[in-house]
This record gives sequence, C-alpha cells and structure tokens, in this order.
Amino acid sequence: MQKVIILGSGPNRIGQGIEFDYACVHAIQAVKEEGLEAIMINCNPETVSTDYDIATRLYFEPIVMENVDYIIKREKDIKGVILQFGGQTPLKLATEFKHKNISILGTSPDSIDMAEDRGRFNDLMKSLGILQPEGGIAIAKKEALKVAQRIGYPVLVRPSYVLGGRAMKIVYTEKELIEYLDQAVEVSYQRPVLIDKYLDDSIETDVDALSDGEDILIGAIMEHIEEAGVHSGDSAASIPPYSLSEDVLLKIREQTIKITKALNVKGLINLQFAIKDNIPYILEVNPRASRTVPYVSKSVGYPLAKIATKISIGKKLREIIPEVFELEHHVASDFLPKAFKHYSIKEVVFPWNKFPEVDPILGPEMKSTGEVMGIAESFGIAYYKAQLGSGNLIPSSGNVFLSVANKDKPKIINLAKGFLDLGFRVFCTEGTASFLKAQNLNVEKVLKVSEGRPNIVDYIANKEIQIVINTPSGHQERSDAFYIRRAAINHNVAYTTTVRGGYAMLEAAKAIKQNSDISVYALQDIK
Repeated sequence: MQKVIILGSGPNRIGQGIEFDYACVHAIQAVKEEGLEAIMINCNPETVSTDYDIATRLYFEPIVMENVDYIIKREKDIKGVILQFGGQTPLKLATEFKHKNISILGTSPDSIDMAEDRGRFNDLMKSLGILQPEGGIAIAKKEALKVAQRIGYPVLVRPSYVLGGRAMKIVYTEKELIEYLDQAVEVSYQRPVLIDKYLDDSIETDVDALSDGEDILIGAIMEHIEEAGVHSGDSAASIPPYSLSEDVLLKIREQTIKITKALNVKGLINLQFAIKDNIPYILEVNPRASRTVPYVSKSVGYPLAKIATKISIGKKLREIIPEVFELEHHVASDFLPKAFKHYSIKEVVFPWNKFPEVDPILGPEMKSTGEVMGIAESFGIAYYKAQLGSGNLIPSSGNVFLSVANKDKPKIINLAKGFLDLGFRVFCTEGTASFLKAQNLNVEKVLKVSEGRPNIVDYIANKEIQIVINTPSGHQERSDAFYIRRAAINHNVAYTTTVRGGYAMLEAAKAIKQNSDISVYALQDIK
C-alpha cells in the first residue's frame, strides 16, 4: 500500500497555532479514506495528530530535513510528502525537497517559493495588474532607511520568512527604524528586511480558497474587525463581511482567482488584502493551510483541509464536492453576504492574565493563544456571543470609558452618540471629552492616572465602568493608557484597543438590548 507523509508544525507556541494540528488530523483522515497509509511526522505531545492511534504510523521527531529524509528511506513506497498543513515550518523545506527529488504533493516547490520570495512575488503581482502597498527589500541598514524615506512613514517592517509576525513592527520615524534595525533584526543578503507602506485606516480581509489546478473554490472571505496592522491571528473576524461593499468583494474574488491560477495552486491557499478607500491591496499570499481553516470550515460546513488533501493526492474538486459546482459562483457558501443565513464571528483569546507587565495592545506581532466563535443571524448577537466565549461580557447598559488617539477622534463621534442613545453614560479623559463636547455630545470628564484621584483606574477598580475603548497614540508610549488597559484586564471589564472594535461592541450592546433571548446553533446544522 502506498504511503503519504504529512508534516506537522513542530512545538506549539504563540504564532504557531493549534489550528494547524486540526488541519493535520483532517489530512490524516482524508489519506486513510483514500485507501493510503498516513505517516505523521511531528514532535509535540499536546497535539491530536501525535496521538498514537490517529495516523497509520507516527514519527515523533523535529521537522528537519535530516529526519524526513531518513523516514522516507525507511518507509519506502512513498507517494509523496504534504507540506500544506504545518504552517511555515514544513514550507521552509520545500526547496530542499526539490533538490533531493522528493515528491511534494499539492502545490509545487516553485510556486511556494514564488509566493514566499518577495522579489518574485512583487513581479508576479505587477504582471497580473494587482495593487500592493508600496514597499521594498533591504539587505543593509542604509538601504532600509532609503526605502522608508522613499515610501514615507509610517512603514511596516519585518524580516523575511517570519512566522506569527515575530519581529514585525509599525514604525513612525527614522529614529524608530534605526532602533528596530539595531535591536530586533540582523540585516544581510541572507536575511533581508521587508519594508512596506503601512495603509493607515484600512480594513483587512483574509480569503481561504481551494484549487485543483482547474477549478477554484472560495471557502470564505473574512472581514477583520480590527484595523489592518493587527496580526490576522489576533484580529476578530466576520463571515460574511459586514461592512464591505459588494463591488469590493467582487474585486477580491476576481483577484483571488487570478493569483491562485497564476501560482497553479493544488490544495489550499490563503490571501490577505487591505482595503483602503474601497481599493483592495494584496498584502501576502500563503500557498498552504492558514490558521483560519478550522474557523472557515465550521462557518461554511465544508472540511477544507480534508478536501485539500484529496486534491493533493490526485482527486478533482468536482469529484469531491459536486454539489458546490451547481452554485453560480462555485464557492462553498456564495461569498456575498446575502447568501448567508447567519454570521460567524471569530474572536481571539489572549494570555494577558499570565503576563501582568505586558501592555494588552494589538499590533503586527501575534500574541493570542486561542480563539472562539459566535454564530447568530445578526452581526451584533454573533459578536456578543464571541465576546462572551472569550471572557468579555458586553453589557446592555452602564458606563463606557472612551479615550482615543488624536487621529481617531473624528471617527468616534457616532460611536459616542450611539452609546449615549442606548442610555449609557460616556466618560472620557480631557482631550477626548473636549472634542466630543464640541460636537454637542453629553460626555463626562474623568481624570487620568497622572492627574489625581479618583481617576479612571479607580473607576474601573470600583466597577463603575463596564466598557473600555482606548486606542494607542501611534509610536508614543503612554503610561496612563497602559494602566487603563491593564485595569480593564485585571477587573474583567470588556475592552478594545481599536475604533472598529468599539463599533462592534456598540452593535452587540444594541442587539442584546433589543433581543436578550439568545438562540443556540449546532455546527452540524451549518451548510
């Protein structure tokens, strides 16, 4: 009997999600369903894929070329190796497999390299006419400073081939960039740094899709609730998108199909777009399973990892799920919001309580350690459920604390008005209060920590605040804001550090006030 080797993701850590283990288990099941032996290589005792009775055979070894090569020689009669389900770790071995003439099932090593190599990827996007944020690659500090000066601050900087956004940062000044280059990364020809224009105030979307080389199936387009710049693994997300226009979604679909075909994907692909002024910009493409695969699969009712595995070993989409191709758009649950009967909201879980000195603020480096999902017919109730699952109870009445960076102040007028209309009292620090009072909104001023007592931290500790909405002011460290955010964590107060998160909370509070009877959905009923 022929055998298929599936590579896991190695030790789980922040940025290397347990969601990859879900994909590996589904891959094992799919291989067995096709009458082949599933050989699992992974080295984490906490994963389901390393349970002794899941795969046909388990090799509990680190994911390195030496081990994989030895196992291939030992097992013999290997049909090929699947790299798509272990995140970035096995993907890095693709080139070595190519040199050793080891058969990779699914997307080819050259296509993987084209998506991973920033220079080749940029050239491909230009040839397809797909927009990207302006950027460049630097192999020396001086070159990095020139690139940033050319495209203008703020910029997003990161080492190439990163996982979980490690060492990624949004920098706002040349001084900050120099500090980053001196302290965070080593820049060289072997270790280039990627520098991209940070698209402020844009909306990020993820797309998970499948292709067999001919047909393409879009699992879902997910709209992030937090602004672009927050790592996709740390952002709440909505299926279907809740604020994007049909025109934007059609553009995303069209570009997804173009890129998937150009890369000749066989299996899963994940694409990330930023939407600025209703124009999609491609941020990155991963020709593998992403950590959103379990969320999408449960939201649309199709096991994407299983389907991708069957594609990798030679089956066609039309054989695996013929019913999908009766739909007009050839997608699992037609990607336009009108086709969905419910909203599925993913919310992430953070380990802030374990790290009392860490500022609970979101950025390009991933910090979450889990996720939950809320399902309901309305966005507000689905978001309420997701927040409840993650430990955030959004009240339908009480007091809201609102304090935001100067650049965010014009965006919160309707937010403050919405909470006031619901009967909430809105408390603000001096700058935000002055701005909102000038808009004829009846908000109340509260002292910062540095201004005396009783201050906002006292209010939170005394349970006089039920919701905290506090956004960072760019690159400046603000001790007051740190204490506010930590107080919210320490006293289990619902909080967000983004304006879009604040509006989502408003929708949840509105929905729960209008309809406190929350119905329950079974995942088995979704399709």
